Amino acid sequence: MGIFRRAAAHTDEISPTSSSPERPSDKDVQTERMETAAADDSSPKWKVSKAGDGDIAMALFNSPSEIHEPIDPTEEKKLVRKIDLMILPYLAICYVFFYVDKTTLSYAAIFGIRDDLKLVGTEYSWLSSIFYFGFLAWALPTNLLLQRLPVGRYLGANIFMWGVFLMLQAVAHNFASLAALRAFAGAAEACSDPAFLLVTSMWYTRRQQPIRIGLWYTANGFGIALGGLLGFGIGNIKGALPSWKLEFLIIGALCCIWGVVMFIFLPDSPVTAKGLSQREKRIAVERLRENQTGVENKHFKPYQVRDAFSDIKLYLFFFLGVVGNIPNGGISNFGTLIIKGFGFSTLVTTLMQIPYGCIIAISILTCVFLNDYMARNGRQTRCFFILLFLCPNIAGSFGLRFLAADNKAGRLVCYYLTGPYNAAFVMILSMSTANTAGHTKKVVTNAVLFLGYCTGNIAGPFFYKTAQAPRYQLGIWSMIVSHLLEVCAIIALRFVLSRENKRRDRIQSQMAGGLDGRDLDATAFSDMTVRSPPRPILRSGLFSFLPGTPPS
Repeated sequence: MGIFRRAAAHTDEISPTSSSPERPSDKDVQTERMETAAADDSSPKWKVSKAGDGDIAMALFNSPSEIHEPIDPTEEKKLVRKIDLMILPYLAICYVFFYVDKTTLSYAAIFGIRDDLKLVGTEYSWLSSIFYFGFLAWALPTNLLLQRLPVGRYLGANIFMWGVFLMLQAVAHNFASLAALRAFAGAAEACSDPAFLLVTSMWYTRRQQPIRIGLWYTANGFGIALGGLLGFGIGNIKGALPSWKLEFLIIGALCCIWGVVMFIFLPDSPVTAKGLSQREKRIAVERLRENQTGVENKHFKPYQVRDAFSDIKLYLFFFLGVVGNIPNGGISNFGTLIIKGFGFSTLVTTLMQIPYGCIIAISILTCVFLNDYMARNGRQTRCFFILLFLCPNIAGSFGLRFLAADNKAGRLVCYYLTGPYNAAFVMILSMSTANTAGHTKKVVTNAVLFLGYCTGNIAGPFFYKTAQAPRYQLGIWSMIVSHLLEVCAIIALRFVLSRENKRRDRIQSQMAGGLDGRDLDATAFSDMTVRSPPRPILRSGLFSFLPGTPPS
């Protein structure tokens, strides 16, 4: 359905379209003639049925007079800035806590938790991994709940609960009790990344998504840096409680507070956002028309689940989630132990994480802004930047493995070089959101991607053998092999997307109207998938497949 026409000059961008085996029923949008006393006041009113399958964005338009209203580019830019302030600070600060929370066990390790709880053998590795077993077990149910429940409130409630479970870890007295609490904390945290991706996709255009994902994911690096500062400060507190217990209590309490803030203030969608006027809401969803992925749909659609699992991209994203996070699972839990093995004291080790966090933040910002610059000039470069930002990690991993043990400065530099893989993962996340249409399919794809994420983080710590400390030769080899496999998977994904686009273009060019005659209005908010021709343009990011393709 058409909504607005932009007042800006004509653009040569070609927008995608899609169709589906199941089209919206007649109940989705009903046109009714409203009788009035005045003979000239009989314009059709639109009524959106609550039983319909269309996107919730359709509820914003009550009459044909609201269609094709002009959008002033200045007005749109002002709205985007307003949306940025409404969304990004909440997601970014949440992501700071998200990563600080992940590193609490790592800091607890150098603060003596292994001795106090008498952890032996692989028990510390199991504590690292069992968090992701909880994450893994609850990943699919929490994604389905994200579709059914208000996203902002559900996310806030889960953040509050993971703060509660984090604080309870301070009272654990043995391996079993701490393991159980970490599993529950992982389950509470399972909704975070998928929710962030859903929020980003329902507020931003394809071209804007990578840079916005990068902005909130950059908080990952700031979280590591903040974790180092908090660790240093907590380590200097002299009291009755051990430092590792204070770590859990202080960070858990901060997470609880932020969960309440998110529950109250984070908007659930552009359609229901209290901070936007009715016109701003309509402009906000019209901006997403060219995405052809809709805003939100509360109806679970089984055919989209089948569609997702018959799509090879789903399995490639799962594989990328695994190999991209085996290194993360090791470094996030053993990074402080690796640095301490260079000869630093416990408190200095906490401070040495600050540069590492800053390198991650700078890498992510550099990657997303360079990608955005290339996209604005008509080039799709996501796969290229993924490969580019994997290079430092591969070099750093080889350095950690082969540099002499007494070359501590060189090994520290190599450790810092393992940070930019976060920028590559940001690009992978943005490719997942940009290439998945249909709300149920999007939810399932996100869930499977993060199943791979959990699997990698579960496996990662077990490559770090206590007997090999502090060099952890097997753990470093796991990083090298994982990154090389990730390179192969990205190249394969690029060719899959290229093949899909060529097939779609060939079919569409034979239809009435051809590539230039596609009706975006008919499909923008129909909650359709892209598996039936004509398909939307899939974004591999390495090359543009059509001149004038909208940036992604």
